[in-house]
Amino acid sequence: MRVLIIRFSSIGDIVLTTPVVRCLKLQRAAEIHYLTKQNYAAMLRTNPYIDRVWTIEKRVSEVLSDLKQVRFDYIIDLHRNIRSVQVKWALRVKSYSFDKINWQKWLLVRFKINRLPSIHIVDRYMATLDTLGVKNDDEGLDYFIPEKDSFSHLAIRLNLPHDFVAFAIGAAHATKRLPTSKIIEICQQIHQPILLLGGPAEKETGLEIADCAGSHVINTCGQLNLNQSAAVVRQARKVITHDTGMMHIAAAFHKTIVSVWGNTTPEFGMYPYYGTQENRNNSAEVNGLSCRPCSKIGFGQCPKGHFNCMEAQQVEAIVKLLEI
Repeated sequence: MRVLIIRFSSIGDIVLTTPVVRCLKLQRAAEIHYLTKQNYAAMLRTNPYIDRVWTIEKRVSEVLSDLKQVRFDYIIDLHRNIRSVQVKWALRVKSYSFDKINWQKWLLVRFKINRLPSIHIVDRYMATLDTLGVKNDDEGLDYFIPEKDSFSHLAIRLNLPHDFVAFAIGAAHATKRLPTSKIIEICQQIHQPILLLGGPAEKETGLEIADCAGSHVINTCGQLNLNQSAAVVRQARKVITHDTGMMHIAAAFHKTIVSVWGNTTPEFGMYPYYGTQENRNNSAEVNGLSCRPCSKIGFGQCPKGHFNCMEAQQVEAIVKLLEI
């Protein structure tokens, strides 16, 4: 059986597809091909359950002619957008797509009417394999780090401690991120080494936080690639993170997590997933806000102007969750 799995982006969403990859490979001995964007290929190339990673920069036309030569038996569409439809139309093989439950999300965001199913997105992804007789093994998420990006190499190069809390300070949308002042306060109240994680966009913010919070805070933002950041998460004693890809990477390593939620909510079904392993997530969120959730993704700024979903977060409560 030769199967093409499609998920173009982003970090967290791709990590959440890994049970599909693993279960399909182990239960049906399938030859697994995975189509994604070039930016995310590195997190898939070391996955032993994937036989080939296909990538695009912008358009699926970049790979369609080559994909047609492979002769797939099935397509598992875990993105379900215009690009994935183009692939399915061009290859013309049997395909299965996951339910994006967009109208239920719209009802919750627009009218605060909750008709969302009490089911994690991993199980919605897995439902695409029902017809193939593949079941969820409940072993959680996967993330495989190449040896060259291991923490032991990073620790030597950057002189990092081996016992620390990882704090992923970034998020793709501003309404998912704590204000910098609150992050500084949190770091000041944690009396153990903290490694700040983030991309180039968070480099200056990380420097500000480290300068203000104390010498126990180390800024690695903008210095690590994705696999190296994952290596830091795997080494960490505990992880503080917003609703981002790093949250799901931490869950893949069965870490104790304090997940901080702003405009989004766990009810969307994308909270940390541990399978049947112990649930080690503690969520910090401001409940009872009539405006929340204001988006299933996020905004560049609070649509209401007050940003209460993050401004009203209690620093002491977040620090206390870290101690559980």
